[in-house]
Amino acid sequence: RLRETIDVRERLELALELQRERLALMQVRKRIQDDVESGVEKQQREFILRRQLDSIRKELGEDEASVLEEYRAKITEAEMPENVLEQAERELSRLERMGDQTPEATVIRNYLDWLLAVPWSKRSEERLDPKYTREVLDADHAGLDDVKDRIVEYIAVAKLRKERGIEEDKRSGAILTLIGPPGTGKTSIGESIARATGREFVRMSLGGIRDEAEIRGHRRTYIGALPGRLVRALRDAGTMNPVIMLDEVDKVGADWRGDPSSALLEVLDPAQNHSFRDHYLDVELDLSEVVFIATGNMAETIPGALLDRMEVIRFDGYTTDEKVAIARDYLWPRQRERNGLREDEVSIPDDAIELVVTEYTREAGVRQLERELGTVLRKTATTIASEAAEPPVAIDEAAVREALGRQKVFRETAERTAVPGVATGLAATMAGGDVLFIEATSHKDGDKLVLTGQLGDVMKESAQIAISAVRALAMQLGIEEEAFANRAFHVHVPAGAIPKDGPSAGITMATAIASLLTGRPVKHTVGMTGEITLQGRVLPIGGLKQKVLAAHAAGITDVIIPERNRADLDDIPELVRDDVTFHPVMSIAEVLSLALEEKPVQSSVSV
Repeated sequence: RLRETIDVRERLELALELQRERLALMQVRKRIQDDVESGVEKQQREFILRRQLDSIRKELGEDEASVLEEYRAKITEAEMPENVLEQAERELSRLERMGDQTPEATVIRNYLDWLLAVPWSKRSEERLDPKYTREVLDADHAGLDDVKDRIVEYIAVAKLRKERGIEEDKRSGAILTLIGPPGTGKTSIGESIARATGREFVRMSLGGIRDEAEIRGHRRTYIGALPGRLVRALRDAGTMNPVIMLDEVDKVGADWRGDPSSALLEVLDPAQNHSFRDHYLDVELDLSEVVFIATGNMAETIPGALLDRMEVIRFDGYTTDEKVAIARDYLWPRQRERNGLREDEVSIPDDAIELVVTEYTREAGVRQLERELGTVLRKTATTIASEAAEPPVAIDEAAVREALGRQKVFRETAERTAVPGVATGLAATMAGGDVLFIEATSHKDGDKLVLTGQLGDVMKESAQIAISAVRALAMQLGIEEEAFANRAFHVHVPAGAIPKDGPSAGITMATAIASLLTGRPVKHTVGMTGEITLQGRVLPIGGLKQKVLAAHAAGITDVIIPERNRADLDDIPELVRDDVTFHPVMSIAEVLSLALEEKPVQSSVSV
């Protein structure tokens, strides 16, 4: 083409065009060659570094072969079950084939580390001695006889089965669930059980967890996957038969990530937990030798299917005498030590402790009591450290009042029930028993019912039934029918900021309304609990022990209960039964005859 082009200018332009194409092709070739050379240099550099690293590892005795041999030796020593051993050897073979430098190798090594962390063949030598168990429990906790009896029974049965060579049934495990108010010793009793039986103790707090993987673990496909808390608890315990405390099982949540309470079904079901499968390990774990002890404040918030797997033991709180004994033998020595005082430097008599219990605390447990005793001891330590007083210091009632200030808890039953229309009810809450004052009034404003005090649907229905039941008894009570005509009734339960609900306030509401309409005040010594029907029958309730303990603490000496709860009186401590008179009733008429004063003071209703 160049030779055929005669014109010199056109020939030069064609030559330049051809040279540009050739130059572009040469630049591409040069770039490719440079890339290839740099890649080869990088590979050579990595190869040299790897060889150097291998040499260093060999010098340290950490070459790949030694790592594999170390894993192989650990797997042999672990004495794993057959199915777990096969899984471990399979993963070790994969690691051997792919080498130690691939990303997958790190995942396999982490998996093998967790598999080896489970103490497959290690078990604590269990001490099965019912007498020793009872001694340990009595030394660590005052009261709680029902709980102690059940634990001793568990130990006694296990001892007989072992001595008589009865084959262990993996479906016979017991899941003890301790339900009761805070501060009653639910968590600490698990440590006592572990100490009495010679087992390791591990605590798992379940309050607020919402991810199912917390129980079952993550699958290994996820980055940062870990086994569930149960596998980690076994690793921490170092044995396959520890005591595992499942704290706050009633506060387990659920969201889009799963339902942990459903995952706990397999863990806590004795018929299934001998073959529990963690998602991360993906092998069967035998949890049948673990003693699970669950704790919670309320059984009502535990899902029914989960509660069905549990054996519930209730902690209903302590009497005043039990609190004094606990404070004297446990709380006072512990707080004295924490505040840097010796036993011979400070002392306190039982009547001063009782003053703290009755006038400065109102609780089912002893946490606030311990705080108040700590306050007394801190002030005592301050006076000794500042040389304002010489030890020994004797804490009397005057010193208690000076340290704690004005009285915080009052007995106001007599004052509140002095006027018609106020009745004293008993309630069971998450924090133990409580006394409720239910107030009723009326005015001419149509035919309606006003309910205040943050009442739930059940209590609202109880109030409506109570009015109807009292109206049916109007003639018997000397109430004229005109008292109900064109009148609005207002029922109020004070402390309105606190939500209240439950089927046990029916007779209290009916008594408050009957007191209002008859002008007869409710006796200040009377407290009551029970549900009511339209026919005036009194239905049974739950939580009687908590309610009676609260009534006793408030100075109530007569408690009206449903007839069908008579059998529950056996649970009430003897000291309380001696101070309180119980009145089992079957109808609202019996309630009103027991609760109302004989004579009206001044009718609150003008007809």
